[in-house]
Amino acid sequence: MKLEILICTIDDGINRVAEMLMPRREDVGYLVSWQLRDARDAQLPESLERDDVRVVRLEGRGLSRNRNHAIDNAQGDICLIADDDLKYYACNLGKVIECFERNQQLDFATFRYDSAADKKIYPSQEFDLNRFPKGYYVTSFELAFRRTSVQGRLRFDEHFGLGAEVLKAGEENVFVHDALVMGLRGRFFPITIASHNHPTTGVSRAGERGVIMANAAYLQVAYKHNYKWLRAVLMAWRSHRTGKVPFITALRWVSDGIAYAKSIGR
Repeated sequence: MKLEILICTIDDGINRVAEMLMPRREDVGYLVSWQLRDARDAQLPESLERDDVRVVRLEGRGLSRNRNHAIDNAQGDICLIADDDLKYYACNLGKVIECFERNQQLDFATFRYDSAADKKIYPSQEFDLNRFPKGYYVTSFELAFRRTSVQGRLRFDEHFGLGAEVLKAGEENVFVHDALVMGLRGRFFPITIASHNHPTTGVSRAGERGVIMANAAYLQVAYKHNYKWLRAVLMAWRSHRTGKVPFITALRWVSDGIAYAKSIGR
């Protein structure tokens, strides 16, 4: 069984990818989906000319669009979503493969990463992803999946994520929700696979309109009429508590996010 790391990058981010590569191993390969907003002067760095690295190009913008492009072109048995600024722990990547080998009914899984910037707290035990423990949330580059379970069946919603027109985050939560609705089986494993030294979008831009709207849109996706508006008020209050946005403004953005999700059929 082979693990393929799906690295999404844009423009000159391609120059960071080589720092992610580990010494060659038979059970790990890399697919780099290189998104280009202006391809006129783009040149592939020589450091990526390795036989375990494939690079596919995509014009335009939108991180979810880029992730879908990577999924479409994936070839590995197990695929691991990645950004271009991660440092992987080689000793634990084999454990990702083992999780899928031990659990033949497993379609997708989430893992852990180290980050002093995000200070994310994880449960200490495995659990099925059909019900999250309180306080747990998914980060995109913790996600791995069995290629045959996802390719051609499930995609990231391109209305969500960096580069999207309105909703600037939340694509991983919607992806997991859609996977579970489809009946795919997911599980969290407390295995740390990488380090990430910069805050994620949900942390660094938590007070921005596009991020708050995205989080609110996810409420519409996931909860519909199940205490959605109580959750919405709580979300606005928590956004206000960060000190980055007034409560009334946050509440308006939350309402806008729910309305936008409805307008796109979510």
